[in-house]
Amino acid sequence: MPLEYLGFVLGTSFASGLNLYATVAVAGLLQRFQIAALPPGLDVLAHPLVLGLALALFVVEFLADKIPWVDTGWDAIHTFIRPLAASVLAFSAVGGVSEPWSIAAALLAGSVALTSHGAKASTRAAANTSPEPVSNWLLSLAEDAVAIALTWMAATHPILTAAIVVVLLVVAVWVIRTFYRYLTRLRARIGSMLGRTSAAAQPSSGPLDEP
Repeated sequence: MPLEYLGFVLGTSFASGLNLYATVAVAGLLQRFQIAALPPGLDVLAHPLVLGLALALFVVEFLADKIPWVDTGWDAIHTFIRPLAASVLAFSAVGGVSEPWSIAAALLAGSVALTSHGAKASTRAAANTSPEPVSNWLLSLAEDAVAIALTWMAATHPILTAAIVVVLLVVAVWVIRTFYRYLTRLRARIGSMLGRTSAAAQPSSGPLDEP
């Protein structure tokens, strides 16, 4: 697989895990206005129907992603949609190479998208525990910006994009591990509190209880 294809796959896959509809819309606009040439298998993204639907869904996600807990539900729904769509995009993008490489690109894309999606969902779930909405909005805007920028870079500077995505994947894995450890500690703390509450609620035996 050429390095340019690899960079494009990595960039659009990571971006899809953050915001699938922004990724498809930006790629379609780049192709339609001839700002950048996409791989031949992705010409369909510039079709008015596909482009219009992607833009409409991007607006829906843009709004849903700014509402605490609604964004978590949205992420839960897209746990399989984003990686699957990234795999389809990657398979279509490298359609000109041999089938084993196309399948490998699809698997790689799905894994990358799932990783970025996991980091996004974990970060947003943690932010939703805060009563103020500002951090949620800032995170959402940052995710949208990264998705748009990565898609543009994947189409115009694929090799540089590949290097950037490798760094982003390391960060994403660290975020997921940190969130998992936080959940583990939180579960242990809740279990400990429930155990103490249960013990305190049990009546103690005294002289009057003895026969």
